[in-house]
Amino acid sequence: MSGKLRVTIWNEYRHEANEANTRIRELYPEGIHRTIAGSLEGSCEVRTATLDEPEHGLGQAVLNETDVLIWWGHVAHHEVADDIVNRVHERVLNGMGLIVLHSGHYSKIFKKLMGTSCSLRYRAVGEKERLWVVSPGHPIAEGIEDYFELQQEEMYGEFFDVPQPDEVVFVSWFEGGEVFRSGCCYNRGQGKLFYFRPGHETYPTYHNDNVQRVLNNAVRWAAPPNRPAPKYGKRLPALEPIKPRG
Repeated sequence: MSGKLRVTIWNEYRHEANEANTRIRELYPEGIHRTIAGSLEGSCEVRTATLDEPEHGLGQAVLNETDVLIWWGHVAHHEVADDIVNRVHERVLNGMGLIVLHSGHYSKIFKKLMGTSCSLRYRAVGEKERLWVVSPGHPIAEGIEDYFELQQEEMYGEFFDVPQPDEVVFVSWFEGGEVFRSGCCYNRGQGKLFYFRPGHETYPTYHNDNVQRVLNNAVRWAAPPNRPAPKYGKRLPALEPIKPRG
């Protein structure tokens, strides 16, 4: 693949747009998507999309020009149109990378790709989270020490009802005692998928240098393969002569 990776950051953009949510608006005055975009724009070609745009900002032309899609959603999963979910799903199977963040575990697209409830335990009291690197040789962990900490986060706890990940890069420990598989890698068709747990909207998580490094690493890891798409269907003639039988 030549040139910069083309990244689309999708955010439902409901919390930050609500004038009553003063704390969230202070943290993310232009939206979570713009904060994430700011950490990627030096190395990637970035665009953003939000729920209330036509086709949720994910028209076919946009998706065709997207190498990696980042997804953040929370209170409006049910408002995402099924035809858009199917469109994203098809692009992932054909090679587009997908990074699902925090409460995006309940998004339609993540549940469709997982085939499970994607349920978990949670508690939002602003406790400390320590993310341990449990796969230190993985590209997504590049530049991260043995662990890093977030002083305030929402707790997610096991059991996390997802298929066994192909690889787990991070495991979280929370101040209240729970643990969680916080960095899960999957392959779906020709596409790569990374679920990254941190990112509750009332905390400055996406301003954290380590979180931004993980997202930069994940974008590079999830980039589409640089090879022709597989061919399917009947194959004639055969590669080698087949002797007559019978």
